[in-house]
Amino acid sequence: MTTVPDTAARRPAGRAAAAAAALALVAPLAACGSGGDGGTPTINLYYPPEQNLQKVVDDCNAQAQGRYKISYRVLPREADEQRVQMVRRLAAQDSGMDVLGLDVTWTQEFASADWIREWTGQDKAEVEQGTLAGPLDTARYEDKLYAAPKNTNVQLLWYRADLVSQPPKTWDEMIAAAQQLKQQNKPYRVLTMGAQYEGLVVLYNTLAESAGGKILSDDGKKAVMDAGTVRALEQLKTFATSGVTSPSFSNAVEDPVRLEFQSGGGAFQVNWPFVYPAMQEANPELAKDVKWARVPGIDANTPSKVTIGGVNLAVSKYSKRPTESFEAARCIRDAEHQKFSAVNDGVPPTIEAVYDDPEMAEAYPMKETILEELKEPAVRPLTPAYQSISTVMSAILSPPSGINPERTADELRKAIADALESKGVLP
Repeated sequence: MTTVPDTAARRPAGRAAAAAAALALVAPLAACGSGGDGGTPTINLYYPPEQNLQKVVDDCNAQAQGRYKISYRVLPREADEQRVQMVRRLAAQDSGMDVLGLDVTWTQEFASADWIREWTGQDKAEVEQGTLAGPLDTARYEDKLYAAPKNTNVQLLWYRADLVSQPPKTWDEMIAAAQQLKQQNKPYRVLTMGAQYEGLVVLYNTLAESAGGKILSDDGKKAVMDAGTVRALEQLKTFATSGVTSPSFSNAVEDPVRLEFQSGGGAFQVNWPFVYPAMQEANPELAKDVKWARVPGIDANTPSKVTIGGVNLAVSKYSKRPTESFEAARCIRDAEHQKFSAVNDGVPPTIEAVYDDPEMAEAYPMKETILEELKEPAVRPLTPAYQSISTVMSAILSPPSGINPERTADELRKAIADALESKGVLP
């Protein structure tokens, strides 16, 4: 992935203004050496904008007691720009980068390029202890751990309880309910992301996994596109042509979807949890009628599997202080700091026990549904070639109304096979 969508996939886009302000307060992204004030070593943390992360960094620096100082270098907001900056510097063997905040779809790519270090021994044991399996899967490459999941994310179904008494279990049920509301001249639209970008790939991946489909083989080396993935294409086509989507569906990304639902333009919304605090602030009256549920599945008797996002912490192969860097990464993503970031920045934890903390209840009234989805998640195809695969998939799936299930599956199978061999794709 990763374009603008997965930035939203791992952080609430509704906090953009606050995060932008944080950008202005942090030092520029110039390459920095490992020196520090009074000779204290500096551990450079390159991480996406997160409003209150500096407070976590300050606490970890206090715990380090002068042995090193973590410096938070804020990456650009756009995920593609984040990746380009890190790839260029790592390819140049830049030693000024120590701890890296990687989108969950980049870990395998960076590990296969030998840009990040394997987590071993006690460092590995601490990361694996109590971490949810789905996020942990995104941090592995060839059965080795190359990153520490700091936060995760997962979409929910948001629905108007004043219009719908019970949340739909399947996409077909949701479409039928929306069509009935339309006939009654009530708000009816099903709002979600359908533009040609990562958000569309996320939607399709959720449908494919929910249908029991496989895009790639288990080892990530072969394009499969089996019957389940064809059924997902059928479902996506049905949805796109059902008359219940927004007119802007084929161009829709996260925040416009939020705004349309928030203004009363829909009965259902499939989107990330950032929509909850944004709606509480912008339209508290409507927010009283909005409930949440698991994203609908394909079959009524089979729960959906919803695609996860998030950020993993990795240690650069070229860091001159790997020992301190691993320690700093462990501190930044420990249970207490994950809880702080969840409550203050809206990023769901990867450590399961954090969800039981009483402080989570107010900030995350939907935490049980989030955790339910995280325990049976859909993970995007795990391969170093994911960037290329995402590029071709979003192009072929767009617009969803133009899908011809069998033919589109064949196109995807061929294009993904080429992408796995780096043919014909400019990611």
